[in-house]
Amino acid sequence: MQRAAQRDDRAQLDQRAKRLRRVLVCAAAVPAVLITAACSSDSGAGDKGGPAAGQSAGDAKKQPSASASPTVRAAAYRTLPEPCKVLSKGTLGDLVPKGSKAGKDGTSDDVSTRSSCSWNSLDNNGVKGSQFRWLNVSLLRFDSDATRGSGDQQAHAYYLRQISDAKGVAGAKNTTSQPVAGTGDEATTVRYDLKKKEGAFKQQTVVARVENVVVTLDYNGAGLAGEKTPDAAALTKAAEKAAKEAIASVASANGKGSGAGSASGSTSGSTSGSTSGPASDSPSESASPSASPSKSAAKKG
Repeated sequence: MQRAAQRDDRAQLDQRAKRLRRVLVCAAAVPAVLITAACSSDSGAGDKGGPAAGQSAGDAKKQPSASASPTVRAAAYRTLPEPCKVLSKGTLGDLVPKGSKAGKDGTSDDVSTRSSCSWNSLDNNGVKGSQFRWLNVSLLRFDSDATRGSGDQQAHAYYLRQISDAKGVAGAKNTTSQPVAGTGDEATTVRYDLKKKEGAFKQQTVVARVENVVVTLDYNGAGLAGEKTPDAAALTKAAEKAAKEAIASVASANGKGSGAGSASGSTSGSTSGSTSGPASDSPSESASPSASPSKSAAKKG
């Protein structure tokens, strides 16, 4: 009986030991299952978000960076010469002999961007009448701008408008235009006759561009009170010589060469003004002229 009881006790102990081993085995297996499940869960989450996020990051690296602001060629000239000093005393003596020392500055809120000077000359010959001359030089400089374009482009567009304005003066007769060689990058002379109550006027407008600066020179003459009308060809020759001198003064004021010839890298354009230039925005606000010099020339005299 005692042995039977002992066998029963050992059997029960063996069963308890087996159950304990099973519990321990299960307990040891649980973390592995959890880890596996966790890994599986992470993997699943990665499938949904991980790789996608990684791919997005990779794509972001492949995506081109935001494009930088467009750049334009820097303006060649940073300032303008004093307008009443762009012509030599000798040139003024030829064009406006009685008014060479009486140059009048035009109004400007920024003389480094726009400026002008005008002269009047009345050579009185008594009963024979008198010779009248009027000269105006206007300078307009354009700064390069990413929105409006390079200074050269803006200046070229303005150059073409000045020529168009000179050709379209109301009341003008016998209008002609011709290119001017050796004066900046492009230059054109517009000539016409204009009848006024004081007499018959011969008008010359020379528009010239060097890099980002446009020079407009208006020169007219008339014989008053019986004096003969001046020779248009002589007036034109004098005006073109003066325009070339004014262009050279622009380069000189900026510490550069004469500026009389074509400058490298500038916008090319037809010297006659008949060929349209490159697309361009309006002149920069600081350089925008209030009125065309060529139009104001028609009012003088």
